[in-house]
Amino acid sequence: MAGLVFPPRLALSQTPTPLQPLDRLSRQLGGPRIWVKRDDLTECAASGNKIRKLEYTLAAALADGCDTLITSGGVQSNHCRATALLGARLGLKVHLILRDEGDYQNPPVGNLLLDYLAGAEVSLYPRQQYVAEHQQLVAEWRASYVRQGRKPWVIPVGASDGYGVWGYIGCIRELEADIAAAAIHPGLIVHATGSGGTQAGLTLGARLFNIGCPVLGIAVCDSEQWFRDKVWADIQHWRQLSGSRDGVEKTDIRVNDRYIGPGYGVASEEVFATIREVAALEGLLLDPVYSGKAFHGLVSEIRAGNLTSAADVIFVHTGGLFGLLAQGEQLGFSRGPR
Repeated sequence: MAGLVFPPRLALSQTPTPLQPLDRLSRQLGGPRIWVKRDDLTECAASGNKIRKLEYTLAAALADGCDTLITSGGVQSNHCRATALLGARLGLKVHLILRDEGDYQNPPVGNLLLDYLAGAEVSLYPRQQYVAEHQQLVAEWRASYVRQGRKPWVIPVGASDGYGVWGYIGCIRELEADIAAAAIHPGLIVHATGSGGTQAGLTLGARLFNIGCPVLGIAVCDSEQWFRDKVWADIQHWRQLSGSRDGVEKTDIRVNDRYIGPGYGVASEEVFATIREVAALEGLLLDPVYSGKAFHGLVSEIRAGNLTSAADVIFVHTGGLFGLLAQGEQLGFSRGPR
């Protein structure tokens, strides 16, 4: 889009990421051709969608002179793992405030293992306390670092705010070129929505770059209305920071909340079956917290005949491999000695 000025960004990711078709799966389903924007390939250990957002968030934090990052999430938070690793790369202290859903494993595995490996300070709180006192806990830790003479920067859950939104406006700028190179006209862009920032960026980007199709977030937690409100709040914050005018209305925010399953971080057997199927058929790895749930939702909608008007559908793969490894026992491959 001519005239759109992006703010300073740290070049931390391996972008642009490729757009790849899933032809065997598409033929098997008999619906639209599925394409995957491989944002699981944004980096090796700090992989996934969070790094795109953090490139802008951390640029702002460093410009403000920050030396400490404080952020929050679940025990297996992809965002917290990415923050820990990128903070270490930049020489910043990282403090993670984590919500224990009863899934803590000792010794730590998956994302939590990498949090510790990256040298992050980790504070674990039971779910009930975390939910009830989250803002207070963040404020107390921030005040503690200020008393120590440090300059902390608080990053919201998922880096989902007006700073992080730029990351997925940038992703749509890439997709514009991907779509032209593939000579396709997608009818829908689908992704997992968990904290709202990725969806805010994709929704804004689709309008700013005239992609010509809607963005659908498949919720992994919370309700359709919660996401509509949260994505709208992130868009409003982005507008305050950027001063840009984009034409997005709240009615442009589309959410499907029918595939959440038992709750955040808990996947049904049907989701694990989809994860196994896609890995064996296409060599594509999905996770049970975000991408697996959303992709299962997409496949289910195709099988139900709800996407017959689209010739091509783009799925934005937001990563999550380390969360998959933390739930490996759910995949059903355990074997005894032979």
